[in-house]
Amino acid sequence: MQKIFNRNFRGMIATVATASVLVLQPAFAADKKEAEPGGYDAATGKLLNEAIEMLNMDNYSGAKAKIGTMNFEKLSPYERSHVEQVLASIEHHQENYGAARNHLLEGIKAGGFNEQELSDIRYQIAQLYLTEEKWKEGAAALEEWFRNTSSPNSAAYYLLAVAYYQMEDFNKALPNAQKAVDLSEKPQESWIQLVLALYLQKDQFKPAIPLLERLISMVPDKKTYWMQLSSVYGQVEDYPKALAVMQLAYDAGLTSDDAEIRRLADLLMFNDVPYRGATVLEKAIDNKTVTVDAKLYEKLANCWIAAREYDKSINPLQRAAQMSSDGELFIRLGEVQIQREDWNGAAQAIESGLNKGGIKNQANAHVLLGVAYYNMKEYRKARPWFERATGSSQFGKMAKGYLQMIAANS
Repeated sequence: MQKIFNRNFRGMIATVATASVLVLQPAFAADKKEAEPGGYDAATGKLLNEAIEMLNMDNYSGAKAKIGTMNFEKLSPYERSHVEQVLASIEHHQENYGAARNHLLEGIKAGGFNEQELSDIRYQIAQLYLTEEKWKEGAAALEEWFRNTSSPNSAAYYLLAVAYYQMEDFNKALPNAQKAVDLSEKPQESWIQLVLALYLQKDQFKPAIPLLERLISMVPDKKTYWMQLSSVYGQVEDYPKALAVMQLAYDAGLTSDDAEIRRLADLLMFNDVPYRGATVLEKAIDNKTVTVDAKLYEKLANCWIAAREYDKSINPLQRAAQMSSDGELFIRLGEVQIQREDWNGAAQAIESGLNKGGIKNQANAHVLLGVAYYNMKEYRKARPWFERATGSSQFGKMAKGYLQMIAANS
C-alpha cells in the first residue's frame, strides 16, 4: 500500500511542478529604465524572461547561465525574491529538490514576496520536503502553512496525511486524509485509498465499507476492492454480504486467482450453498485456474458431502486421500462409503488409511472397519477390530455391542 501512495504522491508533485513554470513568469514593461516597487528593472526583466524561455525549452544550463550574468547585489528585494524563485524552478526540473528548497528560502529571506506569494512559496517548500521523503520536516512545514492560510485546500490535507502515514503516525494521518476527501467534490482514488488504509490499519472495519463501495463505483473493474470489501464484511461477521460481493465479482469474471476461488467456495459452504461451491471448484479445475492439491480435492469433496451428493464426493476424496501425507482422509472416505452402504469400498478405504498411518482417532477407525466387515457378514474379520476398540471411552460401548451381536450370529 505504501508504494502506491509514494507513486501517486510523486505524480501530484510533478503536476504542481509543471504548473509552477507559469506562476514563475514575471510581468514587466520592457521600456522601464528603473526598478519600481513590485516591478523589474528593464535589463533584469529581459534577462529573467530569456532565462524562463530557456527553462520552458528544458535548457536548464542555459537558463542558469543567463541568470548568472546578473549582479545580485544590485537587485531589489522584489527582483531577488523572484530570481530565486526561477532558480528554484530550474533546480526542481532537474530533481535537485534540496537546492530548489534553498533557493525558495533565499527568496523569502530577500523579502520581496507579497503575502499570497509567501504563502504559495511556503507550500512549495513543504512539497519539496515531502518529495525528498523528509516526512517530519514536510509535515512541520505544512502545519505551519495551515496556521497561516485562511483557505487550505484538499490537496494540502492529503499531503499532510501522507507525511504522517509515512511516519506511521496513523492517529494524525486519519483526520487529515478524511478532511481531504470531505473537501473534494471528486476526490482522487488514491485519497480514498489512504483513508481506507488508515481505517484498516486501526481495525475499524465498519467505516471502511462505504469507502470500498465508493471505490468500486469509481473503478468497478479493479478486483482488489471487491476482494477487500468481501473480506471486510467477513471481519464484521456479515457473511451473507461477504458472499454476495464475492459472487458478484465471480459473475463479472474478476475472481480468477486460486485463493479467490477457494474463498468463494468456503463462503458458499458457510452460507449453506455447498452445491454451488462444488460446481465453482469443478469449473476452476477444468479451466486450470486453481492448483490441484489435497486441500482442493478435500474442499471439493466436502462441498459434495454437504450437498448430500455422496456419489460425487468419492472421486475427489479418493484423490485427496492419495495426495495427503497421512491416512486421515482415507478414514473420511471410509465414512462416506458407509453412508453409501458400499461396505467393501469402506473397508478398503479404512485399511488404506490405517496402513498409511497418522490416524489421530484409532478407535474410531477400528470401529468403522469392524462395521464394514460386519455388514459384509465377515464376522471373523470384524471381531478383532471391535476388540481393539473396547477400551475406548468414546467407542467402547458400541464395540462391545457389536461383539455381542457377532457372538449371537456365530
